[in-house]
Amino acid sequence: MPRLYGFEDMAYGRVREAEAEGIRAAASRRLLGQPNAAVTAWMNEAGYRTTRGGLWKPDVLAKVLNHPAIAGLREDEHGELIETGGPAIISREDFVAIRAMRPSNNPDYHRAAPREYQTPSKLSVCGLCGHRLGAAPSANGSRGYRCPPGTKDFPAGCGKVRIKAEPFEIYIAENVVAELAKPAVAKVISQARDEVLAEAAALREGARAARQEQKALGNDYVRSPDLSLAAFRAADAELKRTIQEKETKARFLEQVKHAPVGNIPDLARWWTHAPMKSKKGLQILMLEQVALYPAVSKGSRAAVDTDRVALTWRRWGQDQ
Repeated sequence: MPRLYGFEDMAYGRVREAEAEGIRAAASRRLLGQPNAAVTAWMNEAGYRTTRGGLWKPDVLAKVLNHPAIAGLREDEHGELIETGGPAIISREDFVAIRAMRPSNNPDYHRAAPREYQTPSKLSVCGLCGHRLGAAPSANGSRGYRCPPGTKDFPAGCGKVRIKAEPFEIYIAENVVAELAKPAVAKVISQARDEVLAEAAALREGARAARQEQKALGNDYVRSPDLSLAAFRAADAELKRTIQEKETKARFLEQVKHAPVGNIPDLARWWTHAPMKSKKGLQILMLEQVALYPAVSKGSRAAVDTDRVALTWRRWGQDQ
């Protein structure tokens, strides 16, 4: 079980100050009425990362801000808040106020069924600005992908590219299945998956080595009078960034383990009934990037113009 963001231990007895700063900033923005999505975008742009080194998502941030421990509290069996005597990152008053803003406190609130998106977010980017595409349901609830627009307070993408999910996903699926159906590709797909998993393993090992270096750095700081606090913090921050980047990419690449590599007689039929994790794994295995560009003309279309989507295929057997 991962530790709670903001704390060093699962007993919530020691605060990790670098993360606590992010919680306080996020809490302040929520109390100003900013929605979770906007606060999440700010957290990511400001460089804050989850305990596992990944980007924040609104539901993950909401769980942290709704956890009593960040205010030095716990809930008893009746749901009442009780002081624990532990450290508080934000005040009880602020915590209660943030909790009151939860949609579930609205009697008319009904949780919508989760919508799955076929193309991994780390794979798809805006063709204009290069920012990662995000899930963007339309006003009528239909799924979509969009380059998130930035604001003065929350810089993000250009916000100029958007597409309905179904035709976008169908276009990518058709190309992936067609590529996999080629005899030359089918022949090497198993070895290709092993290569990508080996790359993920190397990233994990690199992260492990960086953690060891980070530990040694801490020992050096304690023992060496020549290492200044500023130099220690700069080196520690760089190692932390390296660890996060390597572990995040490793988790992304490890999804290819779900990609099929055996003989599949009818790939199109398989894709229709395949689990979502297998579809995502196969896309990660086959593609380096999917870039989406603006439509030439406005209007709803059943198919995607080929000049709107640029597929960059993964080249196996070469340095990634």
